[in-house]
Amino acid sequence: MSRQSGTWGEAEVAAWLRHHGYELLAHSYHCRFGEIDLIARKKGVVSFVEVKLRSSVQFGLPREAVNARKQEKLRKTALCYLSEHELDCPMRFDVAEVYTVEGGKPRIEYLENAF
Repeated sequence: MSRQSGTWGEAEVAAWLRHHGYELLAHSYHCRFGEIDLIARKKGVVSFVEVKLRSSVQFGLPREAVNARKQEKLRKTALCYLSEHELDCPMRFDVAEVYTVEGGKPRIEYLENAF
């Protein structure tokens, strides 16, 4: 998928999060350790969200792309964000799978506490 498609998928998930009562804190947060697609908060819990966009599962489920190496980068990046914003609160790592449908609304599978 292209960066443009990825940005579109992230925007879809951001709208989904807001619709489900989340406050969006950051989009495409970067630091020296890596990037987190979306950071949101609901009921005092900060969620670090990795968005994966797919048109099919031909090459596996989107969540399978969040391997151990990627998880470690996300953990370090999340700690950087928490430190920069002086946050001391519960946190978790979620994966949002966005399945594109030709000419239709995308389907979002949201996995809380994915790892």
